[in-house]
Amino acid sequence: MSGQRSMDGGADAKSGLAYSKAGVDTGRADAFLAGLVGWVQKTSKFRPGIGRPVLDIGYYASVVDLGRGLGLAVSTDGVGTKILVAEQMRKYDTIGIDCIAMNVNDVICVGAEPIGMLDYLAVEDTEPDVGEQIGKGLYDGAEQAEICISGGELAQLKDMIKGHSPGSGLDLAGMAYGLVDLADVNLGRQCREGDVVIGVGSSGLHSNGYTLARHVLFEQAGLKVDTYLDSLGTTVGAALLEPTRIYVKEFKALKRARVPLHAILHITGEGLFNMNRVDAPVGFVLDQLPEPAPLFQEIAKRGNVPATEMYRVFNMGIGMFFVVPQDHVNQTLSILREFPMPAQVCGRVVHDPEKKILVPQHKLLGKDDRFFAM
Repeated sequence: MSGQRSMDGGADAKSGLAYSKAGVDTGRADAFLAGLVGWVQKTSKFRPGIGRPVLDIGYYASVVDLGRGLGLAVSTDGVGTKILVAEQMRKYDTIGIDCIAMNVNDVICVGAEPIGMLDYLAVEDTEPDVGEQIGKGLYDGAEQAEICISGGELAQLKDMIKGHSPGSGLDLAGMAYGLVDLADVNLGRQCREGDVVIGVGSSGLHSNGYTLARHVLFEQAGLKVDTYLDSLGTTVGAALLEPTRIYVKEFKALKRARVPLHAILHITGEGLFNMNRVDAPVGFVLDQLPEPAPLFQEIAKRGNVPATEMYRVFNMGIGMFFVVPQDHVNQTLSILREFPMPAQVCGRVVHDPEKKILVPQHKLLGKDDRFFAM
């Protein structure tokens, strides 16, 4: 349990197509999580020395004390209902990338270098070709993240796991781990007014918001996975299965260059509100966000989903934010632009104990985990 709730996101129940209408009740989930975490937090007393957690539950990854000033960062997450799209397409060779991405991208947020991962695969049936495809995706993800997969678990749960069609059910999750000097654990505490927010593009929806996306595109709009849309330049299924971007190499390049990273923010479920995890009394003005990719626009249009909800549920085109001092912007952009995904200045940090998020170009004000139209 790395801290973030494991679901496809959240939404304002009073605006447009709320996520609860698509099958995700965020209110009940919060209550469920509170009861679970209440007990989990009490276990820290069982390891008063080496192995004790050094962070409260709630940031991107957990960090435990290994002694001699070294910490082990750990994060666990899964692919979620994106797997249902893979089942519909009978295409499983990218969900392994998603699994690794969702974990290693959280590990780097605490300033740790990912070094390895374990996977957990639960299946309704053991079809060899499916296992081969999933393994290939895990391999590709490990290569991109520059980690090894040191083990895992296969569970055959025919009575529990049910998929899109008989025998196709599966769930894939994992746990990544990395190393960080305890003195260098990054919680965003260095964020201060005037810092610049630099965003690196996402490859698509990544692995969040799929309950809402599938509800809109398949149930409301009546599209199929093999429906070709000119706006996407591909089929709906292919666009939805685009694997999650892994940002480990970008992070390591910035670290090698000694760029002072005041915060590293992975944008997943809960959209831009992931930024409010920083342990500093700051808010964000995001006045230079890129135009959302066509897939986001199709979901908004076909589901009549307002911007207040879109920017809370989805990454909307930015998968990772790096917050840096103003005098390191050019250096940061120069390094990031050596990699495939676009990078750009997206906004700035402002002093704000209420931690509001302002998106002027869409007239959005974010406060208390909800966006409001201005």
